[in-house]
Amino acid sequence: MLESQSFLISRALPSSCEQESKLAYMTYHLLEITTNKRPTIVESLELNEAAMIKKAKSADDLGPPFQEEKALPLDESNYNGQHSDTNSLIGQIGCDMSIKCLLHCSRSDFGALASLNRAFNSLFRTGELYKLRRQTGIIEHWVYFSCNILEWEAYDPYCGRWITLPKMPQNDFFMRSDKESLAVGTELLVFGRDYTSRIAHIVLRYSILTNSWSQGIEMNSPRCLFGSASFGEVAIVAGGVDAQNTILSSAELYNSETQTWVTLPSMNKPRKMCSGVFMDNKFYVIGGMRSPTELLTCGEEYDTERHSWRVIPNMSLGLNGPSGAPPLVAVVNNELYAADYAEKEVRKYDKENNSWVTLGRLPERPDSVNGWGLAFRACGDRLLVIGGPRVLGGGMIELNSWTPRDGPPEWNLIARKHCGSFVYNCAVMGC
Repeated sequence: MLESQSFLISRALPSSCEQESKLAYMTYHLLEITTNKRPTIVESLELNEAAMIKKAKSADDLGPPFQEEKALPLDESNYNGQHSDTNSLIGQIGCDMSIKCLLHCSRSDFGALASLNRAFNSLFRTGELYKLRRQTGIIEHWVYFSCNILEWEAYDPYCGRWITLPKMPQNDFFMRSDKESLAVGTELLVFGRDYTSRIAHIVLRYSILTNSWSQGIEMNSPRCLFGSASFGEVAIVAGGVDAQNTILSSAELYNSETQTWVTLPSMNKPRKMCSGVFMDNKFYVIGGMRSPTELLTCGEEYDTERHSWRVIPNMSLGLNGPSGAPPLVAVVNNELYAADYAEKEVRKYDKENNSWVTLGRLPERPDSVNGWGLAFRACGDRLLVIGGPRVLGGGMIELNSWTPRDGPPEWNLIARKHCGSFVYNCAVMGC
């Protein structure tokens, strides 16, 4: 059912920007050969790229520079006719070699590259290049989060760029409802409630291909407060509550390529406010509440080949409380980690002994309210803690990073921004 595990081409900062620059320059140089002249947009891009490298090299303590960039929609508004070969992209080397060059360019450059001509634009807008990147095993993970209602920010950790997404459509009741978010394929899905319509649950869909929000496809059994995780172009949601506040055991699989939901076998136990992860090509639901007063300490494993669920006793023991947030869990290199927000510790799951081992401390500055307002996410081969200190009148969001393979937890502050310090929703998109 699920595709084979893709691998991430690791790019350490700031040298990542230099590597991406070389690949981008190769593409631009080929364009120059094709036309025997240097387009203005290429010269501008090269200057911007060189400036970005210089800034990245000068960052000592906080890693990438803190700058805000606007997202570039993939449209034809900037097409000036300078490169009109729509069949081979870069005429002298052919379509296949052109695409191989583009596969290695940074996602941060895709908006500018899409404006070079109609062939480039089509390749990016249709999402075909993202599919080819995934097949080749090239994945860049961007972090998407919301610290203000209806507003979303994205952060590119490879080049240290901030991207402000268009505002979500205005809906007063949706603003005040519980919301879940999920990044799958090239989409960001946000689930919530709309009490003003006959549809109790709605889905809003942001596409990086169009840089816009639209109405998403409803689940077969709409819900909120569920556990979820994505794996390439598919995602699974499980549990939650329906419009009548009935706690569910049902589960569904979403395919972002076809934008369809498929009902899966139900879990052994109904649960809400649970968490979900993919690990070892299986989907896990961890923790949650079976009733308003009954806390679950077990997890469940869904075998995607056998299409069956297995209960794992005590899998989430001590990770959350009745009034706390769902377990803060994330998977890096098929190893499960958790943030203990009460003790401010990071733990690792021992698969063989079905127990949790404390590895060290979480970053000190980010605060939470029983786990709410704090995000703990996997981003490629590293873990991120996203949050900030609680202050009156706004605050600063901070992104702290740790790569588990480097040893015990040593958190590095890689980015910060004035946009509030309470994280309402967060998702990581890899494409």
